[in-house]
Amino acid sequence: MKYFVYTFFLVNISLSLHAQNTLNISKVWISDLGNGRYKNPVINADYSDPDAIRVGDDFYMVASSFDAVPGLPILHSKDLVNWKIVAHALLKQPPLEHFEKTQHGNGVWAPSIRFKNGEFYIYYPDPDFGIYLTKAKSVTGTWSEPKLVIAGKGLIDPCPLWDEDGKIYLAYAYAGSRAGIKSVLAVMPLNADGSQASGNGQIVYDGHELDPTIEGPKAYKRNGYYYLFAPAGGVSTGWQLVLRSRNIYGPYERRVVMHQGKSTINGPHQGAWVNTTSGEDWFLHFQDKDAYGRVVHLQPLKWVNDWPVIGLDEDGDGIGDPVVSYKKPNVNQVYPIQTPAESDEFSSQKLGLQWQWQANPKPTWLFTDAAKGVLKLYTAKIPDNSKNLWDVPNVLMQKFPAEEFQVTTKLTFKPNPKLENERTGLVIMGRSYASLFVESKNDELFLSMGICHNADKGKDEQATEILKLKSSTVYLKVKVYAGAKCKFSYSEDGKNYIEIDKEFQAVAGQWIGAKVGIFATRNTQTNDSGFAEYDWFRVDKI
Repeated sequence: MKYFVYTFFLVNISLSLHAQNTLNISKVWISDLGNGRYKNPVINADYSDPDAIRVGDDFYMVASSFDAVPGLPILHSKDLVNWKIVAHALLKQPPLEHFEKTQHGNGVWAPSIRFKNGEFYIYYPDPDFGIYLTKAKSVTGTWSEPKLVIAGKGLIDPCPLWDEDGKIYLAYAYAGSRAGIKSVLAVMPLNADGSQASGNGQIVYDGHELDPTIEGPKAYKRNGYYYLFAPAGGVSTGWQLVLRSRNIYGPYERRVVMHQGKSTINGPHQGAWVNTTSGEDWFLHFQDKDAYGRVVHLQPLKWVNDWPVIGLDEDGDGIGDPVVSYKKPNVNQVYPIQTPAESDEFSSQKLGLQWQWQANPKPTWLFTDAAKGVLKLYTAKIPDNSKNLWDVPNVLMQKFPAEEFQVTTKLTFKPNPKLENERTGLVIMGRSYASLFVESKNDELFLSMGICHNADKGKDEQATEILKLKSSTVYLKVKVYAGAKCKFSYSEDGKNYIEIDKEFQAVAGQWIGAKVGIFATRNTQTNDSGFAEYDWFRVDKI
């Protein structure tokens, strides 16, 4: 009998863990094919400008986050195919007051991550303020307050290199919008701990003639050569370039090592060279997919005469084409399938790592009511100068996880009875956006659909009332089809959904893909707010 009870207990624990793991695995995109191969992209979401390193048996990746907070997402993998979000290095973005307002396209541009002397280093650029450094003993620990390594406008895409003689250098590029020059790469010396520039930078490569818009350098040293891996030719149409020299300051030889070629993967570039403990070389990079953002691909890399060839070079010209599917990296064992978090049951006191605000958050925007199993969003007054939701900081969103998917959420709205026009609902956000929201009017709740074309240009949202709700609880759904075409629907019983006729074409944001999320707003200031209880937010196949 004791044996039976113990076995029953173990089986239940196993089933429970399996259910939890299943919940955390994407239902819309898995790169690992389960047969020793993978398909690209390894992350079908907008983790743009990726950089990655290996520390022991662990791989870590960082990506641009622009004005989204928390920023600087950190992902972890054991095999370069299965990735999970584990932390953010920026819980708030400096300067704090500046980023209390939406700053679309500003903030964290292409970062780099390195591990040295028992610490993780992340260098990241803010094109309006300069290049910052933040450090931590553990990626999931406390990251240091960002420190300006060098102040200046237009300094972007930094990457450090620790040389064998103890000297430290920083490779970087220039943003033409701020610096008045672009298409060049530069190198500057850093002080002994890498926290400050110790001399002037100097241009080491001019790409104006052969490699326009060259940027995003990643610096490495191998067999006595200094290498700068850099994208060129434009975000959606370019190629991957590698420069090499015997001197960090050049002169540099040039070679294109990967391009689109005969593949369907446009602009395959900007990323990180990593190796495995088994001695294999790999390259992580992005592909720009417009409304879906810049998704992450993994390519095999081999060295030929001290030049890397990335992807497959079937015609022998030394330039690789990106692979669509390939054998998984040899990391000496098979690891479980993992994917970045998407769905959320709101059963934890900590907000899921997939969520980001449009600006530095205030503590009064939400409450993770784990005891009740809901996320409470409190209505916050929209800024006085806001034209539409594009300008509203307290919109909580996550990245599109695949080309086709659906999101369903259950909410109960409890507005402040003394207020009118409090709103909460589901939104697809980009330069244009659409939302399905509940609004309080005359002590009643109404469901409406809002569409705002050219929101980034200050255009007004156009709202259409759909119906008066029978209760304060409603289920909202959006289906995203191929080409980022969106259809919203709603249900008052959670079973029968009524689709809204209007189709919305999702579009990219400023340097980012479209996002999906929730919000709660009001247009007046008072001594208390209403709130919405979100029971769950589920991402699934259509």
